[in-house]
Amino acid sequence: MRKIKILLMSFLFYALSFQTLFATPTTLIWSPSTDIQPYKKIHLNADNYTPVKGKDHNDTRLYVQQIYGPTFSLLSDKPENNLLGKLWSPLGKVMAETGFDYKKGFGSVLDSYPWYFHFKLGVAEDAYFKYMPAFAVGGYDLGTKHNKTDYRIWYLRAAKTVSLGKVDLGRLSAGFFNGNARLLRDKNSQRDNIGPMFAWERVMSELTDKLWLCVDYQGTQSAYGALNVGFSWKFTKNISAIVGYDMYNNPNSKDTITFQLDLDF
Repeated sequence: MRKIKILLMSFLFYALSFQTLFATPTTLIWSPSTDIQPYKKIHLNADNYTPVKGKDHNDTRLYVQQIYGPTFSLLSDKPENNLLGKLWSPLGKVMAETGFDYKKGFGSVLDSYPWYFHFKLGVAEDAYFKYMPAFAVGGYDLGTKHNKTDYRIWYLRAAKTVSLGKVDLGRLSAGFFNGNARLLRDKNSQRDNIGPMFAWERVMSELTDKLWLCVDYQGTQSAYGALNVGFSWKFTKNISAIVGYDMYNNPNSKDTITFQLDLDF
């Protein structure tokens, strides 16, 4: 119990040390993954996106953006552990998570409605048959102010671990997303709210199971469009961190560096 309190205090200290944030479900570096938080676990995350340059193309000062908030597991992939599985066992393989985040630092209007929500349903690889990909469907950045903070990003994604003989080539994933057309705009302020998602990721087990590499892409020139490369390091069973470099599709946006701290209870 003492260890949990210390970790929670460390998380809160880290989270409150920055000014802005961005709401997400369980992600890769940038976009949502097919992963679901383990059953009966609570996940806390604190992310910050540090601009490589201090000002944008309009000579406006850029600030560190941050996300922090909890994600809760809802369903187990073990049929006997939840109501869905007891009613009909195939549904027991469906997992789910939900959570919320607090967001501010984007101006007085947006800061007045700082709460954002997310949820996800998914099934793991090989859930119903051999060679079956993992699937996930969900939504995030579900804000509370109409056409101000309700970005309403809905997505569908599939992922599959591939190999060549005994050589692990990593996990490939692809999908698409759709957001609020009034808020997702390109560099010319035209609607740009539908795009693809692609990623490659791999645990470098030949070196250590603690190291994970990833290349993560999300389409459009909206605020959600970026190519991201990075790695994760697992310090303990319940503590890990991600470092990434974010290259935005919109040429008017400046690159950022991601640092994400994850705590599991």
